[in-house]
Amino acid sequence: MWTPTKNQKFGVAIYNFEAEHVQQALRLDVGETVQILEECCGWYRGFSTKNRNLKGIFPAQFIHLKPFKIDNEGIYETVTPVEDPVVQEAASVLREWGQIWKDLYVVLGTPHGDQELWDAVRKTMMDIADWRKMLITGTLTSDQIGQIKLKITRKIDWGNRRLGLDLVPRVDGEMVDPDAVSVVELYRVHVLSAETSQGHTQGLGTLAKKKDRRKAQSHHLFFCMRDFSYHLGEDAEVFFSLYDACKGKFISERFLVKLSKEGFFNYVEKIHSNCTIFTDLGSADLSSELYIVAHVVRVGRMLFSESVKKSSSHSYRRPHGVALFRLAPSVLQGADGEVRNDVELTGKLFSSDEKDFWQLPELVLKKQSNKYSIMSNNASYGLVVSVKVVHGELEQATKENPLLLKNVCITKKLGFSDVIMPGDVRNDLYVTLNSGEFERGGKSVAKNIEVTVLALDVDGQPLECIYSGMGHEGSTEYASMIMYHNNSPRWNERLKVAIPIDQFGGAHLRLEYRHCSTREKNEKKLFGFSFIRLMDDEGGTTFRDGSHELCVYKCDERARLNNPAEYLTMPFLSKEAVDCIYSLPFQRSPKEFIVIDTLLCSTKLTQNVDLLSLLRWRSAPDGIGETLSRVTRVDGAETVKFLQDVLDALFAMFSTDDGNSTQHSGHVFQALVFIFSLLEDTKFEHFKPVMDAYITGHFAAALVYKGLISCVKHLSDLCPQNEKQEPIMRCFRSLEYIFKFIIQSRLLFARATGGQNEDSFRIDVDNLFESFAHMLNMHLENIENSQITLLEHLQGACDQLCQVLSPGEVANHLSNLFNATPFESTRELTRAKLNAMKNSVNSSLFDDDDGRAVLLETICTHLRQHLEGRQELRLCGDVLSDLVIVIHKHVKSHYSGRLPPSLHQDVETVMLTLFDVVVQLILSLERTAPSSGTLVACLMGILQLMEEAHYSRLWDANVGADAHRLRHLLYSTTVLLSDLVRAAVFPSDWFVMRMVTNHTILTAMQEIAQPLISTFLKQGRFDNQLWSNYLNLAVGFLTQPCLQLEHFSQQKRHKVLERYNDMRVLMGFQILSMWHNLDDHRLHFIPGMVGPFLEVTLVPEPELRKATLPIFFDMMQAEQQAKGNFKQVETELIDKLDILVSENKGDDEYRQLFNTILLERVRSNDPVWRESGTAFINSVTRLLERLLDYRNVMQGDENCDKRMSCTVNLLNFYKNEINRQEMYIRYIYKLHDLHLPAGNFTEAAFTLQLHASQLAWTQRMLHADHLYPAQTETQRKELIYMKIIENFDKGKCWEEGIPLLEELAAQYRIRLFDYQKLSEVLKRQARFYEEILSCNRHDNEYFRVGFYGLGLPLFVRNKAFIYRGLEYEQIRDFTQRIQTEFPQAKILPPNTPPDDTIRSSDGQYIQICAVKPIPEPNPKFDGLEVDERILKYYAVNHVRCFFYDRATYRGGADKDNEFKNLWIERITYTIESELPGILKWFEIIDQRIEQLCPPQCACETVEKNNKQLKQMSLQYRANPHDNIQPFTMRLQGTIDAAVNGGIAKYQDAFFGPDYLHMYPENSEHVNRLKVLFNEQTLILEGALELHGKIAPLANQPLHRRLVEVFEDLRNKVRKICSTPQSQRSVSSLQSTPPPPLTHRRADSDPATEFRRIGSIINSPLPPLPSDKCAASLSSSSTSGHSSQRSSQASSLYAHFQSASHDDELYAKPQEWDEGVGGSQRDSRPRSAFITDSRGSSPKSLTKSLNSDYVIVPSSKAVSDDSQRWRHSRPPSPHAPRNSGTHDSLNTSWSDSQGSQESLPPLPPRGSEKQIRSVSLGGEEDVPPPVLPKRMGKKIRTQSLYSNIL
Repeated sequence: MWTPTKNQKFGVAIYNFEAEHVQQALRLDVGETVQILEECCGWYRGFSTKNRNLKGIFPAQFIHLKPFKIDNEGIYETVTPVEDPVVQEAASVLREWGQIWKDLYVVLGTPHGDQELWDAVRKTMMDIADWRKMLITGTLTSDQIGQIKLKITRKIDWGNRRLGLDLVPRVDGEMVDPDAVSVVELYRVHVLSAETSQGHTQGLGTLAKKKDRRKAQSHHLFFCMRDFSYHLGEDAEVFFSLYDACKGKFISERFLVKLSKEGFFNYVEKIHSNCTIFTDLGSADLSSELYIVAHVVRVGRMLFSESVKKSSSHSYRRPHGVALFRLAPSVLQGADGEVRNDVELTGKLFSSDEKDFWQLPELVLKKQSNKYSIMSNNASYGLVVSVKVVHGELEQATKENPLLLKNVCITKKLGFSDVIMPGDVRNDLYVTLNSGEFERGGKSVAKNIEVTVLALDVDGQPLECIYSGMGHEGSTEYASMIMYHNNSPRWNERLKVAIPIDQFGGAHLRLEYRHCSTREKNEKKLFGFSFIRLMDDEGGTTFRDGSHELCVYKCDERARLNNPAEYLTMPFLSKEAVDCIYSLPFQRSPKEFIVIDTLLCSTKLTQNVDLLSLLRWRSAPDGIGETLSRVTRVDGAETVKFLQDVLDALFAMFSTDDGNSTQHSGHVFQALVFIFSLLEDTKFEHFKPVMDAYITGHFAAALVYKGLISCVKHLSDLCPQNEKQEPIMRCFRSLEYIFKFIIQSRLLFARATGGQNEDSFRIDVDNLFESFAHMLNMHLENIENSQITLLEHLQGACDQLCQVLSPGEVANHLSNLFNATPFESTRELTRAKLNAMKNSVNSSLFDDDDGRAVLLETICTHLRQHLEGRQELRLCGDVLSDLVIVIHKHVKSHYSGRLPPSLHQDVETVMLTLFDVVVQLILSLERTAPSSGTLVACLMGILQLMEEAHYSRLWDANVGADAHRLRHLLYSTTVLLSDLVRAAVFPSDWFVMRMVTNHTILTAMQEIAQPLISTFLKQGRFDNQLWSNYLNLAVGFLTQPCLQLEHFSQQKRHKVLERYNDMRVLMGFQILSMWHNLDDHRLHFIPGMVGPFLEVTLVPEPELRKATLPIFFDMMQAEQQAKGNFKQVETELIDKLDILVSENKGDDEYRQLFNTILLERVRSNDPVWRESGTAFINSVTRLLERLLDYRNVMQGDENCDKRMSCTVNLLNFYKNEINRQEMYIRYIYKLHDLHLPAGNFTEAAFTLQLHASQLAWTQRMLHADHLYPAQTETQRKELIYMKIIENFDKGKCWEEGIPLLEELAAQYRIRLFDYQKLSEVLKRQARFYEEILSCNRHDNEYFRVGFYGLGLPLFVRNKAFIYRGLEYEQIRDFTQRIQTEFPQAKILPPNTPPDDTIRSSDGQYIQICAVKPIPEPNPKFDGLEVDERILKYYAVNHVRCFFYDRATYRGGADKDNEFKNLWIERITYTIESELPGILKWFEIIDQRIEQLCPPQCACETVEKNNKQLKQMSLQYRANPHDNIQPFTMRLQGTIDAAVNGGIAKYQDAFFGPDYLHMYPENSEHVNRLKVLFNEQTLILEGALELHGKIAPLANQPLHRRLVEVFEDLRNKVRKICSTPQSQRSVSSLQSTPPPPLTHRRADSDPATEFRRIGSIINSPLPPLPSDKCAASLSSSSTSGHSSQRSSQASSLYAHFQSASHDDELYAKPQEWDEGVGGSQRDSRPRSAFITDSRGSSPKSLTKSLNSDYVIVPSSKAVSDDSQRWRHSRPPSPHAPRNSGTHDSLNTSWSDSQGSQESLPPLPPRGSEKQIRSVSLGGEEDVPPPVLPKRMGKKIRTQSLYSNIL
């Protein structure tokens, strides 16, 4: 049994669960999180957090349970894991990004793909997953955890920005809870996060206060020596130091690495001996040209030689080389804690002469290559080092990088860092051996001088405090480098002397000079010394920094120096020794000296005499004044080092023991102010805690407060009178510390006296603030800076006063100062006042109810004044922001209960004072204004604070007598909120901010509705504008994009619903409530609100749709009652529905709901307009169906055809169902725009014709639109015609463009008289005619396409269409195109009709087959001889009927002769409109099936072959020089096929004696087959003659062979078609006189012409269709004809023997027509070469004009180039047939009596085909018989074969 879970609520899938064979199972993937609802027998039931709507069961062992917490326990409970928020966020982000990453992968390789983004997201996801794993393991330190979290949040923010996701607001790296902070505070979080994200590659938003940009930050450079490839042969010392190339000096101590002679890798003295960290580098140092300089010193012999193997007894330090490493910006970058890897640098050693070694780095940098050279080295590298920059305080940097920096040697900066910390203790003296000048001393060569430096204490004992370089212990002495044979050496060696502070007073340095011989046995010889006293005994100051020239005293015995007292009394500086007149213990060498530089970095010792005199003021009281005047000149660093002692001295001098002032009080106050101002410097700001500690722990002057107050008041009073404002400004800047001392002094006094003089103190404070107020109220230019300074630093004093005065009192003082500051002041002073207000809002005064109440009213009043005056809007917004934030925090602290009256009053004060002005101000500002966002956030913050009582108070305060103020307030508020909703002021990725804002607006709108209902709904006060604004605001709110939850991910949607519910539904019910309240006023909102309400109902939320759809019924009802119809609702609904659905709104569910709900309301209410309403609802439902179909295919090139179909459906709907011409025309042009890119120019032209048909040739003016300017109807129609003609031209449909050109020509000629345009139109028309005759157009193929299955779109589902293929498109290409459009569909075989199973299935099936068009009748060509090039167009265009043949065998196929049982199932399709048309396809509306018997199939095959032969003959007749090979192959294939059994098969199948007895009903088809064979011989005859003329000599043998074979073929055909009866008929007609000669071709001779037509003329005529004529003809005969021709004539009529009587046959031409014509006909006009056995074309069989007579050659010759062929049109299955009559036949030639020209032959018989033979040596010279004259109308005919040849 399933039981609800209690302890198992949340888990993670650790295996994949496929759930294929388990009912109601939930499929899970590894890592997917699930919420568990129930459990049973090892199974859980629940849902995945990816899709909470899908619930199922899954195995319990597949789930790893996790700790959880439950929110909103119950039905709607939310279970979340109990884990670190960053870990949880990382998991959520990885799930969301994972799907996006997959989507990015899918589009890779397409134009929309982004490989770089895909790689970046993948790398980021891997990093986040790895870091999350590290957090989960729990093995990191707290510092490492913080750093990892920082990395994760930065990566998440970076990825969200790259992927276009929402910005995550953060406080100290963690996401902000929007319910816990104010809207304004949330806005600030977003601003800071966005700024950080845009300013860095990886962003991290924070709510922490911005760090002061002026604050200096410490940087440190970690250094490590990696390799040294040079071989020196002896020990070496490598000194590394930092060099600033811009300043030209070293800025750090030296770091020493000692190398043994064996090399670098054999030397490991201790761990980290080759690593150090250069500390305390400032930002200016990193931005400069910084180098690491390495000085290499060889330690060994004086002169090194590889040949000398013996070790030296003395070690000398000799210069060797220098290397430089440039620290490029890329190495030094990486601020803000960014982790960077070590950067490895490689450098070469440079060497120079020893005299230039001291400046070798400068020479290398200046590239003076003539003074240095690169040292050779066997390795490819030289000196290798690595560096890494770390930031922040050294202690913190060491914690962050423990493995890197722990126990690493520290190399300090020369001098103090940019930031001096109070706890720093340093006492370092840096001595640089610069240069020296020494005498030769009687030697022939210069000396090798070594300088030894020693530090000695007061007793002369050496101190171990000398460091040649960091990284090694200190020593008692230091030996310099030796410059070989140089009496003027320059060393530039720097050493550090770190003497303990307690021994520094009596210590001194001694420099001893020795000459070092190159001989190994000689010792170093002392020849002189120098010394320095480090501190002045009298003044107590240290030796000053700088360069010093020291005396050199002669001494050759070291023992004489053991007693320092002997020489310490001597002068040690050269400038002092010059004036020395007394005798000295040691002789000074006047020409010898040494120059050294000293630099003292000490936090305990000073070199300043003025500071020392201040500290010792009691020893010289008379000089106090002078001492105080020099205090301001003391260096700040010196002052802060002795801060406590200096302050004690100054306060001791400030007042007497009884508290009275002294004569020096003013100067002391000035000195105090100077010291206080030092603490504002960034270099000394860290000493503020030292000052605070002094005040609370050491300050003891309890009586100075009165003096300090007096001094400040005195300066304030003097401010207007004093021209020098700097001392006063300095005092005001120090107000915070001045008041700290005042308050501490007062507290000490009160503690000592029990609170005496309280009133006196208050009076002093009041007087001081009155002085401040008086000074602030003055309009003097010279004191403005002082006023600004006072306002800027006022808050510090007020914060201190709160310790002794109540917050209310302090707030009153502060409020008075604000009010004293004039409103009409300068911008700078206004800014200072606003900043002071901002400081007061964020002070402790606002935490007190009394203080907040006082200040709030004053600040709000000032803000209102400045906002109304548009002054300092940005700063006003900041003040208001802080004010709202503070009040919100206090409100939140009382959230559990009712707000206290004070807070309630505070909110009311802000609301009544600022609400209306803020609304008006935002309305007047541009959205891009800098202060716009802040002010909007402030307004939202005010609304968030307001409760129902506040709204009521606001309405009551503005209602007035006529409610005008209230109306104005409501109007402004609704307009503003509408603007904010529709044009969001916040960026689209600020999703959290937008949702909070929307929730605030929703609450406000519920309150705004109250005054609308109570005040502005009454009959007298009803305000249509207010109500419209409100309703439009509600609609805009509901339909805004950020509330459309269906577009969100499942996780995001769940979060929104959990926190806010679906705000669209809430607003929808609010709209419904307001609509119901309108009642009789609803008519005011018709039709204006139809569109907005329609937009509401289209929101895809079922509950909202069901609630709001009945509004339309109410609208229809309201308009019907008022006007008797609902036309406005109908019109507006249809217009807006078209627009909104095209914007991707609405779905099929909406269509069903719309129809169901509204029809149900109509039925239930049963209004009088029920029928019209029902019809309208059904019409809109159909429109919705078409619009949805159209929208579903809007995207994708493969859907182009679908878009066209849907567009046609819509334009037909707008025209036929609702008669909306403007919508109809709109979709005409949409269809036109779809055709043009697809290259469907013909269809585009037909589409435009729809619009043109709506226009007339009038001068009525038409309005302008987006397509056409304002113009007359004639002008627009003319313009459209030109577009149509242009498209017909591009589509090669010139026949369609010619009528339009004719119409235009008529307008230009008759009405407009524009002959210029007429000329152009006629020229174009002429060109069209030329194109018809000269251009080679390919006939488009046609295809039937059936769409089956319920998975297809509704507009094609289970329907069939005829498609017009593209030019040169065959069925394979067409099928591929259709499959591209429907990629999910399966292709069915074309010969199998789909059954009901396929039609009702959910799949998609398509059936495609090629069909042939059936030309439509064209009466204009009837009876005319028309060029084939003209007729060819109509054979495949203007067609509506098509047929498809499917072969079947009855009784099984005969293997020996398949023609016997071959039947054809012919399906004839009729479509709804002609092709081509506005589409390339139309639906099939009718389908007929008929069966063709085997003889009919044979007729079709032979007729098709005949047609192909005729077309090829025509082609080579027109182009005789074309390649003859295809022509030859066609002739050979036709003739040889006959020889090989083609005709024999048909003879065996149909011409046997038994066939007609078995199938008498097929006799007509058998006879027709014989006629076709006769026709084939005639065609072959003409084709062979043409072939003989154009065949080259090489093909003539083949031609002769073909002629021979053809004779056999013709004989067989004659044999098949001849009968005894026909023989008798011929003999009886041979006596008929020959007809007169007809016209022949001009280029042919009589013999040739006779050969061409003789076989036809000499054939006997059939009997006339009357008894008299028949008897006459049967008794007549014709002589002079050979038997060959007689048999030929007999074969022509052999098939008529099946008729009982000839007269009956000729008397019923209509019946014969129906028998022979079949179900298919050609629609072309009569042509002389496509005739039946009587010379009649199939088309002529349907006419009554001489349809029973044979066509004979006409008397008019036709040239080769002007005439081609005359074609007949096969009968249409739908065309009516006209039967011939005897009267028409008997009178057809009555007009020819007396005509001078030769008579034309008789017209052809309806069912007979002409047969003639090729003249190949027969009796061609026999004259033809003379035709008898017949009565009747003269018919123009033409020779049958005159054009074949």
